[in-house]
Amino acid sequence: MAKAKIKRLYLIPILSKALDVIELFEQSHAPATLEDVYQKTHISKTSVYRILKTLVHRGYVAQAQNGQYRLVSRPRRLRFGFAVQSAELPFSVAVAQSVTAAASASGVELIVLDNRFDPDVAVQNAEELVAKRVDLVIEFQVEEIVAPRIAHIFKRADIPMIAIDVPHPNATYFGVDNFEAGHEVGSLLAQYAQTKWKGSVDRVIGVGFSEAGSFVQSRITGAFDGIRERLGELTPEHFLQIEGRGMREPSRRAMLEAVRGHKAGERILVAAATDSSALGVLDAARELGCEQDFAIAGQDCIPEVLEEMRTGTSAMIGSISHEVETYGPRLIQLGIALLRGNIVPPYNYVRHRAVTPEILAAEGGVAGVAKQPLSLVGAEMESV
Repeated sequence: MAKAKIKRLYLIPILSKALDVIELFEQSHAPATLEDVYQKTHISKTSVYRILKTLVHRGYVAQAQNGQYRLVSRPRRLRFGFAVQSAELPFSVAVAQSVTAAASASGVELIVLDNRFDPDVAVQNAEELVAKRVDLVIEFQVEEIVAPRIAHIFKRADIPMIAIDVPHPNATYFGVDNFEAGHEVGSLLAQYAQTKWKGSVDRVIGVGFSEAGSFVQSRITGAFDGIRERLGELTPEHFLQIEGRGMREPSRRAMLEAVRGHKAGERILVAAATDSSALGVLDAARELGCEQDFAIAGQDCIPEVLEEMRTGTSAMIGSISHEVETYGPRLIQLGIALLRGNIVPPYNYVRHRAVTPEILAAEGGVAGVAKQPLSLVGAEMESV
């Protein structure tokens, strides 16, 4: 006699348990403690705790100060707008990937627009996000001159804003402590000069980003201070600041102009505001055939810079990791806290740490660095 086939049920056990908890609240129409839910559902207390915390986080359940939980009306899904600095810059794309993943995990709808490193586009995108009636905006654009205009657009629409790296009026700041990160770059460069060049330095060049404003420019100020503290014999004439716009090609051209007439054996320390600028400096040094006379350090730990450091022969001697993988979770949590009316600090700094060839060799890779991101995957990518 043939055995009867048993129909397989494709169920997700933890989801079934979560639905049991929701149905319990719907039937009782009364608040309940964690112990109440545990006793009535016979689900393990650990699972009940995690289910309740998840439901509170997603807005399906509220928890009172006395610890009791109650079912609330199903909330409208939060909609965040995210204006990305540029889909062509590695660090910007890594930030976008982190934010997109965190929004998805938190159940937040995310509308992503590309600012294309263009202030006019950034303004257009701000107006577009207002038209889409987002609940909150995460703004990543680095032109300080247009920041007040963008802030005004969102303030007029009563939409709270979080600004990444460049402060905007009336916005909550999120990003690196630029002076401290720059100071660490200076310390790396000075230590390299002391170890490899016996402290002999002919020039110190900072590749800045003036359009981003004084806050980001303080990366160069900090770097110069860090170098002076270790190499006190250097005079103001040793220091030069040039403009790289945070980009590779403008930095290459600016460096070629700055070191025109370079003599072989002249030692040059270079602090760059971004890793893209640092790579432009490296291109210039190689074009001139004098890479051995340069020591370069930047910010962001983008993949190409890490590969340069791994060779052990590159003039790229360090970068500062801003631990980009932490951006998304912290930004989404910060946005939710703002919408709930919680008090948050006006300045929210990310962790940063120095990365050198020696550290890469010892660790076999570095946590908190960008993972070769070249496309905005998983986000609703729009342009105007």
